[in-house]
Amino acid sequence: MLRIWGRLSSVNVQKVVWCADELGLAYERIDAGGAFGVNDTPEYLAMNPNGLVPVIDDDGFVLYESNAIVRYFAAKHAAGRLWPEALNARADADRWMEWQSTGYTPAMVTAFVQLCRTPAEKRDAAAIEASRVKGETFSAVLDAHLAGREFVAGKAFSVADISVGCAAHRWLGLPIARTPRPNLERWYAAMKARPASKLVLSQPVK
Repeated sequence: MLRIWGRLSSVNVQKVVWCADELGLAYERIDAGGAFGVNDTPEYLAMNPNGLVPVIDDDGFVLYESNAIVRYFAAKHAAGRLWPEALNARADADRWMEWQSTGYTPAMVTAFVQLCRTPAEKRDAAAIEASRVKGETFSAVLDAHLAGREFVAGKAFSVADISVGCAAHRWLGLPIARTPRPNLERWYAAMKARPASKLVLSQPVK
């Protein structure tokens, strides 16, 4: 039995759950991290010494790091579909997954933490604004890229749409002022309409 450890409010857990649902995988999800704890126990740290979520156990194969898990699922269960076979197409999908993890999500993380997990009286307005500006910069890049495109990478839905889609869900759910991004918003609406994304993209940003 495939097991996934992590709470659904985590953007990184969301990627893994969406991918598993997209592939129709049977799994057990165990809440971990944040208020649920678990991720600081010796048993959990034996699986992931970083103490972060998510972690999976796929019939004895333990893996952490969300984008690595998404790639693993796709390569194992959807080679040629979610996981492109052509090297250039695969590299393109990889590129956007890296863009999400090293650029887009880090850009908005301060705004997210300040607005969603920090008491109002302790929030730093300057830090929130700086993060908002960074998030706008990356959102503009994504919006321009999606002009005339149905998917983030190539001509078909792929792992890139899952990783970037979860980050976009967080960005669009933050209680901040945003510049309209018609291409991003059109693509996100299409991602949200996918049956397999329903559990993840219906989650409130918190």
